Amino acid sequence: MLKVFKNFTLKESMLALLSVLLIIFQVWLDLKLPDYMSEITLLVQTQGSQMSDIYAAGGMMLLCAFGSLLTAILVAVIAAKISTNFGANLREKLFGKVLDFSLEEISTFSTSSLITRSTNDITQVQMLIIMGLQALVKAPILAFMAVTKIMDKSWQWSLATGIAVIILLVVVITALLLALPKFKSLQKLTDNLTHVTRENLTGLRVVRAYNAEDYQENKFGVVNDILTATHLFTSRTMAFIMPIIQLIMSGLSLAIYWIGAILINQAGVLDRITLFSDMIVFSSYAMQIVMAFMMLIMIFIMVPRAAVSAQRIQEVLDTEPTILDGSLSDAVNAEVGTVEFKNVTFKYPDAQTAVLEDVSFIAKPGETVAFIGATGSGKSTLVNLIPRFYDVTSGEILVNGIDVRQYSQENLHDYIGYASQKASLFEGSIKSNVAYGHNNRARVLDSDIVEAIEVAQASEFVEKLEDTYNAPVTAGGTNLSGGQKQRVSIARAIARQAEILIFDDTFSALDYRTDRQLRQALREEAADATKLIVAQRIGTIKDADRIIVLEEGRIVGNGRHEELMANCQVYQEIAYSQLSKEELA
Repeated sequence: MLKVFKNFTLKESMLALLSVLLIIFQVWLDLKLPDYMSEITLLVQTQGSQMSDIYAAGGMMLLCAFGSLLTAILVAVIAAKISTNFGANLREKLFGKVLDFSLEEISTFSTSSLITRSTNDITQVQMLIIMGLQALVKAPILAFMAVTKIMDKSWQWSLATGIAVIILLVVVITALLLALPKFKSLQKLTDNLTHVTRENLTGLRVVRAYNAEDYQENKFGVVNDILTATHLFTSRTMAFIMPIIQLIMSGLSLAIYWIGAILINQAGVLDRITLFSDMIVFSSYAMQIVMAFMMLIMIFIMVPRAAVSAQRIQEVLDTEPTILDGSLSDAVNAEVGTVEFKNVTFKYPDAQTAVLEDVSFIAKPGETVAFIGATGSGKSTLVNLIPRFYDVTSGEILVNGIDVRQYSQENLHDYIGYASQKASLFEGSIKSNVAYGHNNRARVLDSDIVEAIEVAQASEFVEKLEDTYNAPVTAGGTNLSGGQKQRVSIARAIARQAEILIFDDTFSALDYRTDRQLRQALREEAADATKLIVAQRIGTIKDADRIIVLEEGRIVGNGRHEELMANCQVYQEIAYSQLSKEELA
């Protein structure tokens, strides 16, 4: 857990040091109160005492109490500031780290877990900082200073206080041993709850379409009940401690006064006033010691869960991305737009079999190269290797004649316009989503956006919207239809004005007429770009310069439509399953 706190900035460290100094001052003020109380007790019982002396001692007590209050408020404000800044910095580092992750690391942690680690886990650490600065630092200082104050008092009172502290520690340690395993599982159970909730919300249409509300409720109920039961167990265990502490405090006060009564009764007349004063002071200091241990207990309740959270946060921060930047920042004197696969084999992490095996081909600038094959043949995997969403297991992928692993990822992605199989839109507007794909978003021209939307055949619906290009888009594009989202996604890739355009089955949501018009516009407006198209429909790729047929991760056909119809059985089967001989002719 301490490793996470290395993320403190210098400013936060200085504020923490200031709060420690303030806490020491506050403890000193708190421990001065019994001294003045003892003075007042002696003055009240001593003949000839002046009221002015009593008022002076009482005034000093009030001054110390008011000073302690102000110091406590100041410490609380500083602790809140440190905690808030630390949480913000940690979230920023986590977010930046996750952005550097490849899909391999994302799948290792899971999206739900990363969300929990960035929110709930950081909140747990923040709460520990707030309480820790006020209690964890204060408690040992208070206990030490209080003990030094009573060391020279009656050994009987010290023994009673020691026994009370020992009983308190036994109760707390027992409770913690019972609750600690449950505390450690709380964050993982929160992960599960986030996962089920997220799954239900993203798949809400399917849930309703299949009348699966009861099934989802039961699924959520199981996870929620386990989390609730765990929370109840830890809460009840910790709640059991508080009455015990109150009992120990009351018992200690009773013991001190009972022992004091015996000592006073046995003492001489002259010593009784001093003993009575010592009893009052000792009682106050003993309560301070118990309060110190009480504060430590409150921290110990929070530490196990915060420690687990800190460990989970540090796991993310310590994870090194498997895909690292190369040293090349630009491809000089290269044939820009060329994509070449050389004997590429790829299998997913922890998978037993390869998804792609010994794949080789070359796509030249201006060419349209299409990929087709049965579901699971490796089409999407193939094009996802070009922007390095994953790295090849063996072989090479060359962009502009250079291995993609030699590029910095930023520079490599500058060459690529990518439209994914599932259209992902961001909260904002049509314009901001299309401009998102421009290599220079800060200075993107409206004319570039309009042109990209026209090429993507999206003008038809965009210009009918109330605010046209500034029409709002909700998170995930939920206020647009599937075809509309896909066309905006395609426009985003086109607006990038990249040398290589990758369309990963993005035309499947379009009707045949829009599909044909879009491909025609692409040929005209992106004539110099290398276009790589993954498709399921023969009609989409029929006019491609080259069609690569995949089966079980291997290339079984490579050529134009007419050539493949003549000599590739797999392509023929796909073609005849979709179109008649007359349509193919």
